[in-house]
Amino acid sequence: MKDSTLILFTLILLMVQQSIFGQELSGKVTPYVAIQDAAVAIKNVTIIDGTGGAVKYNQDLLFLENKITAIGNHGAIAIPENAKIIDGTGKTVIPGLIMLHEHLFYGKPYDGHYQGRHMTNTFPQMYLAGGVTTMRTAGSLEANTDLNIKNLIEQGNMVGPTIDVSTPHVERLGFIPQLQSLYGDESIENWLNYWFDKGITSVKVYNNITKEDLSEIIKISHKRNVKVTGHLCSITYREAAEMGIDNLEHSFMASTDFVADKPENKCVYGEPSLDALDDNDPKLIALMQFLIDKDVTLTYTPTVFEPFTNREVILGGGSTALAPYLLEQMQTMYNQQINTKRDSLSLIGFKKEMKRVLKFHTMGGKITVGTDPTGSGKTIAGYANQRLIELLMETGFSIEETIKLASLNGAAYLGIETKTGTVEVGKEADLVLLNGDLSNDVSKIRNMELVFKNGVGFDSKKIFDAVKGKVGLY
Repeated sequence: MKDSTLILFTLILLMVQQSIFGQELSGKVTPYVAIQDAAVAIKNVTIIDGTGGAVKYNQDLLFLENKITAIGNHGAIAIPENAKIIDGTGKTVIPGLIMLHEHLFYGKPYDGHYQGRHMTNTFPQMYLAGGVTTMRTAGSLEANTDLNIKNLIEQGNMVGPTIDVSTPHVERLGFIPQLQSLYGDESIENWLNYWFDKGITSVKVYNNITKEDLSEIIKISHKRNVKVTGHLCSITYREAAEMGIDNLEHSFMASTDFVADKPENKCVYGEPSLDALDDNDPKLIALMQFLIDKDVTLTYTPTVFEPFTNREVILGGGSTALAPYLLEQMQTMYNQQINTKRDSLSLIGFKKEMKRVLKFHTMGGKITVGTDPTGSGKTIAGYANQRLIELLMETGFSIEETIKLASLNGAAYLGIETKTGTVEVGKEADLVLLNGDLSNDVSKIRNMELVFKNGVGFDSKKIFDAVKGKVGLY
């Protein structure tokens, strides 16, 4: 009788596990799985829940069938006998990070030109290892590849986060040959609908675009309930907000609103005008309020603008991930940039942008975050996402605000905040367990041990170890 009861219990447990994870994980995924139990309890842990509320200490957390079912003071909640127990003493739980300006390619500048190399195999893994459980590709070089990666992850055949895939960068002919371009009178509606029908869920417009183009793109996209974001320079933020754009990338760093006599529909370099702008200039405050009134979200990407001097060669300590020849190139570039006038000016602009973002937030502006792994090549998936948390603290946000910006705010923008984005009862078990007290030392963000995505616990270190020396190649 005992044997038959045990067999029945085992069968029920296997059925529960199948319902939790939705599909069988392939042999390409299982080597990185540390925990795949039907019931998991993390005891005596510090929780920063992503709501913006105060840090909670000495907590127990339980999730069953990939849903968080109980949170309470240590010893106060019932833990099933069959639960996998994790000792959280001295550790911290945060929500899985939700990042809205990510890419699946690595930026490789060469002789004044730019090339993005798709990191089909390494970047999806690295994002998850870096605590990212959901991400948006804010512009795709290989949109069909990105869609295939998204689907393979959902099928359990690749390691990676849930992905909101955007269109290729939409613009007229620009300076990056790999970007898609609109030519002549081709149908924007047909172009967009082609991608929407394939499963694209966001639109990214880029530098060289006309107001007529953008107006049509927004109208067509909104008709299909798809949001539009943009890295703009030919169109000002005020013009884009007036047209109904949902999101603007790089916070204020891409704004050309303060360029004197800006030509219409022409891309100009706006950074000098921003550097000359006083932090409390009435025109800046008015633009901030206009964006708030128009319900425009700004995505803050400090990682891609971080200066060189007294900072890391590869952000987040990711030097070991880079292919050796690329690391050598980056070290040479770093040595050429440090202690230069150009880098000193970059630092001034970097700090001024931090003040602008903090002010926009204080005024009630909506902010999401992302890393944009492009630029000089020092920003890479996973490692840069961890570095971003440190930079949010450097900006002046509290740890509670920082985690909310990197989790709930992204979920709210994507419309998935009822199921993920915070550590709360009823939400999916998208969590990060890290070693150390993050509330007292933000650098502990680099000590990720387990990243739970939909209840499955992945070994962060094992994933990072698997890609050492491969970024730039695969």
